[in-house]
This record gives sequence, structure tokens and C-alpha cells, in this order.
Amino acid sequence: MKKLVKEIYEELISVLKGKTLDTLLPPIIFVITLNWFSLTTALVISITLSISVWVYRAIKHDNQKYAIFGLVGVVIASLFAYLNNDPRTYFIPDILGSALILIIAGWSLVINKPLAAYASHLTRGWPLAWFWRKDVLPAYREVTWFWLFYFVLRTAIETTLYFRGSVDDFVWFNTFVGFPLLITILTISYIYGIWRLRKLNGPGVEEFIAKKEAPYKGQTRGF
Repeated sequence: MKKLVKEIYEELISVLKGKTLDTLLPPIIFVITLNWFSLTTALVISITLSISVWVYRAIKHDNQKYAIFGLVGVVIASLFAYLNNDPRTYFIPDILGSALILIIAGWSLVINKPLAAYASHLTRGWPLAWFWRKDVLPAYREVTWFWLFYFVLRTAIETTLYFRGSVDDFVWFNTFVGFPLLITILTISYIYGIWRLRKLNGPGVEEFIAKKEAPYKGQTRGF
């Protein structure tokens, strides 16, 4: 059990490394400053913060991916809010992003090329041909169904909060519910995915690359 917990922790770090706080902090600061200052001032502060975080990561030679995503997201969201003069519209890109992932996940299941497989391929660099094997694919398809349910729920809640006009509730949900829930989803996905791969008795990715024949040891680490 201790080994499994350590393995899950290391896998989550490998997936989420890149300072995810860089994308979470700007919207929190936006809401806090909005309670004290005008919409324009809140937008300027959140954009300035995002730029500062990006510069800091660049100077420290850290992974800048999340800082850049955070900055682009804040700029787009700020344009929505400023042009409409409505704080709620700051979060429209986030809603659209969730809806887009929902559509992509659904379509990937329709064409039997599950999103979870592509996500793992992009994260780990494993060959796509391995994911499409009949003794591997079902695990990624089932995990994608799980993700689909998550994004249906997330999109529905975000849309409801938007129409209710609750900026504070939106940030509270995304930061203190949405992110921890995402970690939970990824953890469950990993545990189930590894278990399912072992049940399918297919080759591990290293065995596939080495073109080994059955019987296989199977995938023992990583999903």
C-alpha cells in the first residue's frame, strides 16, 4: 500500500509538474482585488501578476508552461471582462475550455481514439501504436468515459454559477473544489488504468517497443 501511494504521488508530480499554482493564483487575486478596487484595476493587477510569475520562472529557468498558459488565459479573460464591463465574463474562457474538452472527449470515444490515450502519449511520449492495441485500448477508453463524466459535471456547474452571477462562488469552486477534484480524478484514473491494463494481459510499453512476444509481464508503472 505504501509503495502504491508513493507511486501515485510520483506519477501525479510528473503530470502536474510545472507550477500549476501559476494558473490558479491570478483568478484568486482578481476576485480579491475586485472586492476593493474597480474592474479595470483588478484586471491590471491580475495581468501584472501573471507577467511577473512568467518572468520569475524564466529567470529561475523553471518550467514556464503553466505560467505562459496562465498569462494567455488571464489576457483573454480580461478582454472578455473589460469589453463587456462585467466581472462574470472574466470566466467565460474557462467555461468554454471545459466545454471544449468535453466535446473532444466525447468525439474521441465516438471514433474509438480515446482522449486519455492521447493525453498519456503527449505527457510520456509513448508510441501511439501501443495505445491502439486491443489488449490496451479498453483501459484508456474506460478512463476517458470517466473523464467525460467529470467534464459534464464541471461544465454544468460552471455554467450555472455564471448565470447566477456569482464571481466569488465561481473562483471558490474552481480553486478549492475543481482542482482537488481534478487530482482525485487523475488518481482514480491511474489506479483503475493500471489495474485494467493488467487484466487485459497486454504488453507493457517497454515490451511493445522491444517487440517481445507473449506471455507479457504487462505494464507495471505509468498509465
